[in-house]
Amino acid sequence: MMRRSAIAAPSKGRCVVYTRRAAMKASMILLYVPVAIAYLAAAWIEWRRLALPGTRDSASVAVLTFWLPPCAIGGHALLLANTVVTPEGLDLSIANAMSAVECLIALIAWLGTLSRALPGVAAIAYPVAAAGAALPALIPSAHRFSFTAEPWAALHIAVALVAYALLIVAALEGLVLTGLERRLHRGLPEPGEATLPQLLTLERFLFRVVTAGYVLLTLTLISGVLFSEQLFGKALTYSNKIIFSVLSWVVFGALLYGRKRYGWRGRTALNWIMAGSVLLLLAYVGSKLLPESVFGA
Repeated sequence: MMRRSAIAAPSKGRCVVYTRRAAMKASMILLYVPVAIAYLAAAWIEWRRLALPGTRDSASVAVLTFWLPPCAIGGHALLLANTVVTPEGLDLSIANAMSAVECLIALIAWLGTLSRALPGVAAIAYPVAAAGAALPALIPSAHRFSFTAEPWAALHIAVALVAYALLIVAALEGLVLTGLERRLHRGLPEPGEATLPQLLTLERFLFRVVTAGYVLLTLTLISGVLFSEQLFGKALTYSNKIIFSVLSWVVFGALLYGRKRYGWRGRTALNWIMAGSVLLLLAYVGSKLLPESVFGA
């Protein structure tokens, strides 16, 4: 009798653990809905500001404008922490990595909106983040490694994600500035012209974002190329991810050189930014979706 109870006790303990994990997972799934709603509501407010320049917000809308983005971003971060950090290690599947980048993009867009340095970016970034928040639930796949045994690898990946987020934000801001420039050429009022900085000021800040992202991308490539074996326990292999990342680095480097040497701006700068951003997106997404034979790797 005593032997049977001793055997049954661990089984009961496991059931309790599994029940708690299931309840936690269910609560996290329920959190996807309010996070997406908060993102979309905040995006609607930003779109309304762009479409109806000069419109004064009511007190309730002003409160929502202030609280919706941080609540959405905080909930998104909580969802990421639940899916990325596991007992077995960091889960860096394509869905989790993309969701993390989109959360960072939303955070940068929100801070840029508060500082008036990135006007209009949030209107694009928030809907994308709303979709990205649900990616880990829609695409459940795992690509884990032990973050306790490989802290430098975790740091390398964190720097890479911030670099990606900054450069994607730069692409979104480039699209917004192009739209504002077109409005001015057509004689239409600039959204929030009484409170927004001038276009040249916004453009200078755009290139600061590109420069910061380029520096972090450079650090990511250098650490990945020189210390691949120490970071990930295997020698560097020339894959689609490496090729696309290097091509993106070259494009953004050429953009910064052209800006300094020839004063590139406007449509020319946007084309280079978009080309670099597409290559950067392919560096991760393409490395998962495209066969290695694309470049004969």
